[in-house]
Amino acid sequence: MTQQTKPKETHQARTLYFQGFRVAEIARKLKVAYNTVASWKRREAWDATPHIHRVDMAIETRLALLVAKPEKTKGDFTEMEALSNLMLKTARVKKIDAGEESPKSPKEKKTKGKKNTLTEEQVQQLVDAFESSIYPYQREWFEAKTHKTRFILKSRQIGATWYFAREALIDAITNLDQDGKGAHQIFLSASKNQAQIFKRYIIEFCRVVTGVELTGGDMIPLWNGAELRFLGTNYHTAQGYSGNVYVDESFWIRGFDDLNTVASAMATHKKWRITYFSTPSVLNHPAYGLWSGDEFNIGRHKDERIEIDLSHAALKDGVFCADKIWRQIVTIEDAERKGCELFDIENLRFRYSKDKFNMLFMCAFIDDSQSVFKFEELQACTVDSALAWADFKPHLRKPLGTLPVWVGFDPSRDGDTSSVVIVAPPTVTGGKFRIVKILSWKGMDFATQAEKIREITKTFHVVHLAVDASGLGLGVYELIKTFYPAAKKMMYSVELKTRLVLIAKQIIENRRLEFDAGRKDLIAAMMTIRPSASSSGKHITYQSNRSKDTGHADQAWALLNALEKEGIGFAEDLGTQKNNGFTEIF
Repeated sequence: MTQQTKPKETHQARTLYFQGFRVAEIARKLKVAYNTVASWKRREAWDATPHIHRVDMAIETRLALLVAKPEKTKGDFTEMEALSNLMLKTARVKKIDAGEESPKSPKEKKTKGKKNTLTEEQVQQLVDAFESSIYPYQREWFEAKTHKTRFILKSRQIGATWYFAREALIDAITNLDQDGKGAHQIFLSASKNQAQIFKRYIIEFCRVVTGVELTGGDMIPLWNGAELRFLGTNYHTAQGYSGNVYVDESFWIRGFDDLNTVASAMATHKKWRITYFSTPSVLNHPAYGLWSGDEFNIGRHKDERIEIDLSHAALKDGVFCADKIWRQIVTIEDAERKGCELFDIENLRFRYSKDKFNMLFMCAFIDDSQSVFKFEELQACTVDSALAWADFKPHLRKPLGTLPVWVGFDPSRDGDTSSVVIVAPPTVTGGKFRIVKILSWKGMDFATQAEKIREITKTFHVVHLAVDASGLGLGVYELIKTFYPAAKKMMYSVELKTRLVLIAKQIIENRRLEFDAGRKDLIAAMMTIRPSASSSGKHITYQSNRSKDTGHADQAWALLNALEKEGIGFAEDLGTQKNNGFTEIF
């Protein structure tokens, strides 16, 4: 045995001993002599090692394994963060045992009894965890806090909401005024449900790092006087509040101009700042004027107007622009280039059409001029469902009780995504259809997809279930028929697609559809449906550049399947409509 390997083996042996292995078992595992292990045990006094030191060694061993992993998951990072903070806690226990530190610090005594209290040590733990967990592009966002206004156009799934939730909490507990009061933080989103995502991230971050469970409803009050408010777009109730403002998914918010007036007022004082961040939607969205600088130029003399270079090349590393707004574009490729290794970009390019990939991940705005369903008319159907639908209880076993629902299902095809849209039809003639739930699944075989549908029939009172049975979807349909015989088979054709589009178009144009404002994925899917020539070239049909590889409009077709039951003001058999000009037009 060499001197180089001995320390490693003694460490392994000690760790196994603390895990409950006997000396003989350790000797066999490490393939060393029994007397050798026994001598290590005596010399290092393993039996006399305090339990807190044994725990510390176990934490250190596990942490070292995670650090050494070449590819880490988000769960690995979360565990590393938790283990690091446990090591801080065990270090404090050692100091207390040694008489070097009091069990309760003066800060703890001072804040005892106050709601949502953090000690100075816990505050530092959160700061350390925050700084060690962010990627370089998020570090750029943090450093841009020196500017009054930040506006970030970003790819989806690069951790923007996650980051800004943490940034806001850190600011609330460390940015204190002369009276020791923390900074207020206000979150505005497309809906209340979406704003609650910030809340969940904050609560989880604090709990994992410190063990403290922050509590509160739409407002979490902290012990130092700071308030964290989660308002959605219910900005009328926010009048009079002030603090740092975060506007999530700005390009998807309905009534952005009115909301922005209130948001700007909240951040009027020079100590407050406002942050806008969003994936792109359409160029005619009201938020685009703020992004482009056109809003700054309104009413200004020609010599005072500015022109901002909005190219990716100009903004990829962040720029403080002439209108005093710090702007940045962060595509998925930028995120990867700056340290984020969570994506398989080539696989994403394979899964999505070019247009869809560019919109979701490359910060390209949508041109809806050729879309059947326009962004403006779709956004007019959005509501804050948490406020508007008092009878919908999503966390109950029966979210709508005995109210009937219509279900549309678009099954997956070989690598595609399958989607279910659950619609509550109106209870009065001419009333509104409410999209109460959207589910999307990937990588499921036919049997699993059918079983998921069975679960839906147990949760909701399903009176209409329409399934796209074209092609491979027929397999799922046949399985669904075994437990829901009334399922309607949808065999797509030029006539049927026309019928589906016309029904949905009629409902949407008459503002008879409602869905939560946070469902930007549904809006994007609906806008991909465009008219095109049929295979014969004689008629116009509708498509979304869909294939087994892209599958990007599955939510849209699932919705259209569900709404099919409503019907239109034409004869049921559209194949007989040869003389009214219908098939020639559509």
